[in-house]
Amino acid sequence: MKQIVYTENAPEAIGPYSQAIVIGNFVFTSGQIPLDPRTGEFVEGGIAEQTEQVLKNLSAVLEAAGTDLSRVVKTTVFLADMNDFARMNEVYGKFFGENAPARSTVQAAGLPRNARVEIDVVAVKRTDER
Repeated sequence: MKQIVYTENAPEAIGPYSQAIVIGNFVFTSGQIPLDPRTGEFVEGGIAEQTEQVLKNLSAVLEAAGTDLSRVVKTTVFLADMNDFARMNEVYGKFFGENAPARSTVQAAGLPRNARVEIDVVAVKRTDER
């Protein structure tokens, strides 16, 4: 049985999809773009600030699903411009550190609302064993 995840601490879906879905012990998030959940607008700045906001949004969704970034097993990063890779990667590394999940990074011809970065993740829910 699938459980739909929703939190006000991340941007609302801008289409017919859920912020995340829980199936068993797995959490599958929709892609997050750099929207401030309070204003619904992009954060100011470049790729570093956008990447940070995306990862904050993902953290909020994961928390609502009963897990966190430390339990992410796979990410997919979509960049509007692969020239942004190094700056995105620097911010990304601060959020995952040595506990980095598997990752794919691709350049996308167009991201929602002309974002520079979008990221989705697959995580494992916390259990009593942690």
